[in-house]
Amino acid sequence: MFAHSTRSHIPQPPHSAGAPYKGLRAAIDPNQIPSPIDTVETDREKWEDQPYMTLPGHHPPLSTTDFVAIDQGNSSPKFVRVSTWNVPSTSRLASECEVPIAAIIQPFADQDPREESIPTVETGPSGPPRCARCRGYVNPWCTWVSNGTRWRCNLCSHETEVAPEYYCNLDANFLRLDHLQRPELNKGTVDFAVSEEYWAPHPPPSIRPLYYSVVPPPTTGVRKPEPMDYVFVFDVSQEAVRSGFLKVACATLLECLFGDGEAVPSCFPQSSRIAILAFDRTLQFYNLSSEIVGQPPMLVVPDIDDVFLPSTAGLFVNPTESRDAVVDLLTTLPLRHEHTLETQAALGSALAASLAALVSPDMYVVCLPLTDCKAGRGGQVVAFAATLPTIGVGALQPLVDESTLYGTEKEKSLFAPREETWKDLGEQCASEGVGVSMFLGMGRPIDVGSIGVVSSISGGELYFHPKFDALKDGMVLASQLKRLISRTTAYSCSMRIRTSNGLRVTTSLGNFYESPAADLEFGTMDADKAISVAFEHTRTLDDRQYAFIQAALLYTTVSGERRVRTFNVALRVVTLAGNVFQYSDMDATVSHIVREAISQMPSQKITQIHDLLTEKCALILYAYRKFCAASAAPTQLILPEAFRTLPLYILAMMKTKPLKGRNVTADVRNYYAHKIMAMSARRIMFHLYPRMLALHDLDDTIALPDENGRIYMPSLMRDSHLFMESHGVYLIADNEDLMVLWIGGSVSPQVLKDLLDVEDIMQVDPHTLYLPILPSRLSTQVRNVLAYRFAQRGYTPKFLLARQNLDAAEIEFSDMLVEDQNNAAMSYLDYLCLVHKQIHTALTTGASLSSGHGGFRSMPW
Repeated sequence: MFAHSTRSHIPQPPHSAGAPYKGLRAAIDPNQIPSPIDTVETDREKWEDQPYMTLPGHHPPLSTTDFVAIDQGNSSPKFVRVSTWNVPSTSRLASECEVPIAAIIQPFADQDPREESIPTVETGPSGPPRCARCRGYVNPWCTWVSNGTRWRCNLCSHETEVAPEYYCNLDANFLRLDHLQRPELNKGTVDFAVSEEYWAPHPPPSIRPLYYSVVPPPTTGVRKPEPMDYVFVFDVSQEAVRSGFLKVACATLLECLFGDGEAVPSCFPQSSRIAILAFDRTLQFYNLSSEIVGQPPMLVVPDIDDVFLPSTAGLFVNPTESRDAVVDLLTTLPLRHEHTLETQAALGSALAASLAALVSPDMYVVCLPLTDCKAGRGGQVVAFAATLPTIGVGALQPLVDESTLYGTEKEKSLFAPREETWKDLGEQCASEGVGVSMFLGMGRPIDVGSIGVVSSISGGELYFHPKFDALKDGMVLASQLKRLISRTTAYSCSMRIRTSNGLRVTTSLGNFYESPAADLEFGTMDADKAISVAFEHTRTLDDRQYAFIQAALLYTTVSGERRVRTFNVALRVVTLAGNVFQYSDMDATVSHIVREAISQMPSQKITQIHDLLTEKCALILYAYRKFCAASAAPTQLILPEAFRTLPLYILAMMKTKPLKGRNVTADVRNYYAHKIMAMSARRIMFHLYPRMLALHDLDDTIALPDENGRIYMPSLMRDSHLFMESHGVYLIADNEDLMVLWIGGSVSPQVLKDLLDVEDIMQVDPHTLYLPILPSRLSTQVRNVLAYRFAQRGYTPKFLLARQNLDAAEIEFSDMLVEDQNNAAMSYLDYLCLVHKQIHTALTTGASLSSGHGGFRSMPW
C-alpha cells in the first residue's frame, strides 16, 4: 500500500528542536527496529472477522482494534483491561518482573453495535445478593453450596445465606437450575436496578460554604433519583463577546436543544430540565417559565462574594415546554451584551451559584448560613468561560512570567491550583453529584491549573480553544457540545474496587474525588472517561486458583434510575516470570504509566519525570532479559513480544504536551494533563502515536463499500519523515484535538484535483477548514475514513492543512511524527539505543538500573 523504503524520503519538515544522542552508535536501518504499526495491523486482521471470547487464558485484542466481545463471565476488555492477564503469585515475582499490576476501568465504554447490550437485573426491594463479609456482589465466579441455600464469595471465600426469594435448586454440576436465565450468574458486566437503600446520601455540611441558602434539613437522609438537570453558564464579558465565543456557544446550544429542522435532530434528553445563567461582574438568572410572555425576566445578583439564589421560580424548565422563552434568550443574549465594557468575570461565583441551583432547585433560597442546606438532585454544569476570574469566589491574580519558573523548584507550582477555593468547589460538586464541564475560549492565559481542577475532581471535562476564532473553532465546539450531551452519561456516581484475598488496591488515578471512606466519587461519569487502579500483594496467591477483581459503580442514569454496574474479571495466577510477560498487556501498562507520570507533575520537575519514565522502561526490559533470556549475548537487544514497542511509547510520553521539555505554556500542559488522566486505553494509544495515512497511495477498493456493504479501512504507516515522499499527501489524526493534512511539494496535480479541486499546490487555500465533497474516488475514500473515525470519536477535531515548506501548520504536523527527533527529545532510534546501552551496562557491570546511588542516572548519558 505504501513504500517502506527510506531511500527517497523527504528531509525532516520544520519542527520543534529535539535532543541529540550523546556519544557514538552503530548505523541502524529504521526498517529493522520494532514498529507499532506491524503489531496494530496484525491484531486488526486477526480480530476483524472473529469474536473475542472473554474467558481467561486468551490474549485479548489490542485496544486499538475494533472487535466484538462475547461476555462469558469476564468483563470485556473495553470495560476492564489489565496490565497482565497472568498475575504473579508473589510480591517478589511482581517486583522482579517490574510490570505494574494495574487495571484500566472504563465503565460506560461505547460498545460495538454487534455486541449484546449490558443486561439490567431487577432485584426488588431486597436488592442484589451481596457477600455478608466483604459486601461483594454475586457474580459468575461465585460457587453454590448446601444445595443452593448458601453461596461462597469468590473474593473473600465467605459463605452467605441465600434469600428465600432468590433460592433455586442445583444441578449435577452444582450450578443453579436458573443459571442461564440470570445474567448476573453468567455475564461479567451487569446492571442491577436498586432500591432506596442505594440512593445517594446527603453529604455533611461544608466547612467552607461557597453559597448561602435556607432550606429545611433533610428528613430522609437520601436523595431521590430524578432525571439529570443541566445548568448552562455563559461568560458575557467583553472578551467572550468580541471573539464571537458567546454567539457560537448560544447558537450551538440552540441546535443541541431543538435541532435544525429535519437535517439535525435534537440530541438533548427529553426528561431533563435546563437552567441558563450569565455572568460578568454580576450573576444574571433568568425565569424561563412557559407562562412568561415576551422576553424572559432577568434577576441580577451583584454580590459575587456571598453567592445566593434570588429565586428559583422558572429557573429550571423543560426546554420543549418553554421553547419560546429559551429560544428568545439564547438568540438575544449575544445582542444584549454586544457593546459591553465589562472586562472582568466571576467564573467561580457563577459555578457556586450553579451548584446552589442544583442542590435546591425547587425551593426559595435566601442569604443565610449553609448549615441548613439540603442536598438536591445533582446534575451537570456546562460553563463557557473566556476571562481569567479575577473577582468573586476563588479570585485569581494575573499570572506571572511562567517561563522563568521552568527548571526551578517553583516549576511544580504551575501544575497545582493557586487558590484552594477551586479545589473545595470541585469536592463539593462531586459530593453533591454535580459534574462541571467547561469550554474555555480565552484570548489570554486563564489559569487552567486552578479553574480546571473543578472539572478534574467532579468528573467533568475541559474543552480548550485558545485565541478563539468563530470561523475556525465554531464547528469543533459544536461537535464537542453535541458529544457531551448525547454520549452515555450518569451522575451521583460512586465506585469501589474489590479484590480477592491476597491483593489490595494501592492507588487510583483519574479525574475523581476520593472520599474519606476511600470510595471514588464522580459528579458525572460518561462514556469517554476511564480510571487506572494499581494493586499489590498482601500474601502469596495460589496458582491453582484464579485471582479476582470486581469493580462496582453506583450511579443515576440521565432518565433518573438508580443502578449498580458491576465488572468482574478472573485472572490466572502464575509462578514464572515468562508467563507474566507472555500475557502482559502493553496498552494497559502504557495507560497506567502515563497517568503515574502526569500525577507527579505537582511534586516532581519535568526532567525528573523523564528520568523516571526511562528508568521504568529499562527496568521492565531488563527484567525480561534477566529472567527470560539470560543465555543471550549482552550485546543483543532482546524485547518481550508484549513490550516490543514499549520504548517508543515511553518516548512518546515525553513528547506529549504535559511532559514535553522546553517551554510549553502552563495552560496547555494542564489542559492535556486533565485530558490524558481521563482517557481510555484506546485514546491514549492513539494520542501517544497518532494514526497516519498515505492518501496518495490508497488502493482502489479500500474505504469503499464491498458487495456486502462493508467498508474496510486502509492500513496505517509509521510516524516518521523517513517513510514519507515529496509527491505524497498524508493525513495524521486522532491526536484527540488535531488533524493535519500534509501536501508534498511534488504532489501530482491529479491527486490535488481529486482531493481539493485545484491543480497546483500554490492554489491550495491554507485556511481550508474541511475537505470539499467531490465526485472523485479519492475524495469519497478519504471522506469515508473521516466519517468512520468521527463515528468512533464522537466529535470533529480541528483540521489544519500544511504544504511542504510553505505553511506554519507544518510544525504541528512534524511534531506529531513521534519517531523523529523533535519535541525536545530524541528520535525513536536514538532512544532505543540509549535504553539498550543502559541494559547492556547493567548486564555486563552489574550496575543498578534503579534510581539512587549507583543507579543509571549517575552514568555519563
